[in-house]
Amino acid sequence: MMQFKVPDMTCAGCAKAVTGAIQRVDPKAAVTIDLDTKMVSVASATVDDMLMEAVRDAGFTAEAA
Repeated sequence: MMQFKVPDMTCAGCAKAVTGAIQRVDPKAAVTIDLDTKMVSVASATVDDMLMEAVRDAGFTAEAA
């Protein structure tokens, strides 16, 4: 399980966009988002850096937790 912070994720629309970006890289990824803490948890076989890069490519900041 990978965890990282997305500090500029502020609403449900942002959470949906982050989830979509991750699932475009790995459609089977299980994504859990906590908007209060701005934390994203991902269960995926994909390399962590690729997932964080996908979030960045979607226009968000992704920081290691």
